[in-house]
Amino acid sequence: MIVYNVTVSIDESVHEEWIKWMVREHIPEVMATGLFLENRFCKIIGQEEGGKSYSIQYLAETEEKYNAYLENHAQELQAKHIEKFNGKFGAFRTLLDVIHIMQLEKK
Repeated sequence: MIVYNVTVSIDESVHEEWIKWMVREHIPEVMATGLFLENRFCKIIGQEEGGKSYSIQYLAETEEKYNAYLENHAQELQAKHIEKFNGKFGAFRTLLDVIHIMQLEKK
């Protein structure tokens, strides 16, 4: 399993609009590629100056599926984000190799 993590710091002036756009448009478009199994949209807790920070995580079954996303979809989807929020965000991406997942049983 591979986690594709996108960390975004978004300007306060577009914060609410950005969250709605991410939830209603961007994340569904990424998931519609069929290359990710699930996603998480998380607010990063901590002090922030001039913006709020988020981590958007997408779980891919294999690195090949992640690479297919990069080759066939990433550029177009990232361009939409830049067009809509240009100059109002900073972002960086990381790729994580999942070593172990443990789920607690509910009683």
